[in-house]
Amino acid sequence: MPETSPQSSTQSRGLAAFLGIPQPLFFGFVGLLLFMVGDGVEAGYLDTYMLHHGHSQGDVNLMFTTYGVTVMLSAWLAGPLSDLYGPKRTMWAGLLLWAVLEVGFLSLGLGPDNLSMTLLFYTLRGFAYPLFAYGFLVWIAAATPARMLGSAAGWFWFSFSAGLPTLGSQFARYTIPYIGELATFWCSLGLVILGGLTALLFVREPIGAKPLVNEGADKKQVFFGSISIMWREPKTLVAGVIRTVNTSSEYAFLAIMPAFFVDQLHFSQSQWLDLLSLIFLGNILFNLAAGMLADKLGHRFVIAIGGCVGCCVTIPFFYYVPLWYPGNFTFAAIAGFVYGGTVAAFVPMSGLMPLICPKEKAAALSILGLGAGASTWVGPAVVSICESWLGMGLEGVIWSFSGLYLVAGVLTLCLRISPEARRHTQMLEKKKKQSLSADFHGAQQTA
Repeated sequence: MPETSPQSSTQSRGLAAFLGIPQPLFFGFVGLLLFMVGDGVEAGYLDTYMLHHGHSQGDVNLMFTTYGVTVMLSAWLAGPLSDLYGPKRTMWAGLLLWAVLEVGFLSLGLGPDNLSMTLLFYTLRGFAYPLFAYGFLVWIAAATPARMLGSAAGWFWFSFSAGLPTLGSQFARYTIPYIGELATFWCSLGLVILGGLTALLFVREPIGAKPLVNEGADKKQVFFGSISIMWREPKTLVAGVIRTVNTSSEYAFLAIMPAFFVDQLHFSQSQWLDLLSLIFLGNILFNLAAGMLADKLGHRFVIAIGGCVGCCVTIPFFYYVPLWYPGNFTFAAIAGFVYGGTVAAFVPMSGLMPLICPKEKAAALSILGLGAGASTWVGPAVVSICESWLGMGLEGVIWSFSGLYLVAGVLTLCLRISPEARRHTQMLEKKKKQSLSADFHGAQQTA
């Protein structure tokens, strides 16, 4: 019988490889999607739920800001924890934390309308989803060939954004009229558990099931290394700042736009949730396109032009179009859809950083995670500074974010891959191929 080569065996896996999905991690992407659907159920109406139950916009902004701080810390922790204990164990920790803290958030905080407990449990729950999501991102970086990193990152952010808040908002859109707002919050718990178990029980890829650093590695050094990389490799610090700007407007808009569209423009809650879903539909579709284009056109080009310049232009349009055409849902949806697409053009960052720092992939990604987490509180914080301190109003907030993206575009000029990093990546790829070939021939001989 003729011997089948590892290459032909990989090609036979078909559609997943053709689409740029690492086949061994396929169920991880499915599980991440379901997990983030559950996490995103609240995104479209938690703001208005709090406001309609007697809390001020300041209370809501504080809750989102403190939540963002814990998200930021956890997103950074996902890198060193994945190094020390393996991405899979890190994801288990995220799933268990989310489930336990959500029960406290709903039963002791939101249910009895206790602001102190709501703030406490929601803030602590910020530690949960980044361990799951960004632990999986580290797993992707560790197990995916360099030529597929852009596409794989695109699929990661596709699954992430399709859940939070696109499908999550649509889930709430259709369940709230039948079971109510609080019961819909409880449904998110089941979705998160289902997604977490799908990823953790069905993915058998071996790299993520074990620590990514050598046994006996100094834990303090691993944690310190995931911070010191910012001054040892200054490009990671620049990337972290760009990543912070990337989704800061999204989190700001989740805090302020529901009131703008529902209370000021008189859209219904259902229309706002539909609009939010369309914004993130644009985001998830362009997640895939941006990742694949980055593999063809270059990571920096897509980030700078599609992301930074794109957001600089589309954010003002997202605000002004509904004012220019009052009550016109179609025009507002088009503006939102395009805005969501430009935010997605930052996706290649997750594929670029392992190429810039191939020797410390998890540490580099932890800085991206730090930036992603920081955006969850920087966005609402920019709103507070503009409105409360500077007295700008919503229009001033919009132009402030537009300017931030322009600054980020200038910073992308620093994100170059050094010749040494390219050589190291090529060496790692060669070793992976040799290991794959050796494992394949060993299995053939055993058979």
